[in-house]
Amino acid sequence: MTHLLSTYGLVLVFLVVALETVGIPLPGETALVAAAVLAQQGHFSIVWVIVVAAAGAIVGGSAGYWLGYRGGRKLLERIPILHRHAERVLPSAERFFERHGPAAVFFARFAAFLRIFAAWIAGISRMPWWQFFAWNAFAAIIWATAIGLLAYELGHVVERYGLYAGIAIGVVVVGAFFAARLWQRRSLERR
Repeated sequence: MTHLLSTYGLVLVFLVVALETVGIPLPGETALVAAAVLAQQGHFSIVWVIVVAAAGAIVGGSAGYWLGYRGGRKLLERIPILHRHAERVLPSAERFFERHGPAAVFFARFAAFLRIFAAWIAGISRMPWWQFFAWNAFAAIIWATAIGLLAYELGHVVERYGLYAGIAIGVVVVGAFFAARLWQRRSLERR
């Protein structure tokens, strides 16, 4: 990934992040981490890495939403193996998005597997566009900033111990974020 990034630059970061968010399983977060490490080494500006990754996530999420909204259900009905699973899964997914749509869009940005499908499901579930766009943009900016700055600041660790160390650190930070949210929620419930 690093060689490709040094050759094709931030255009590759934008494309990989956008296509992952549209629904194609690509390593968007890995592209962000690798670009941030290259920024730490002086190849890119970290500000542009963050801006490009956030823009890719916003554009890709919007495209994924509209694909789901316009044709997602039809596509699922046309493919037999997907149709069987969709009949079983979609009703509960739609109920979930009715109740927790904004939070689902936000937190899906931080979970690799969910990041790929959240926009489609939001579109299929008919989540209001303005609500999806606002939460998707908010999550994309926080995600790109947090992961980008973390990889930038710890770039020497990633360089020394490999990309897996950077990914592990990213997982720890995201886990700490979720733990803090859970602790905060439980604290409010006790009051």
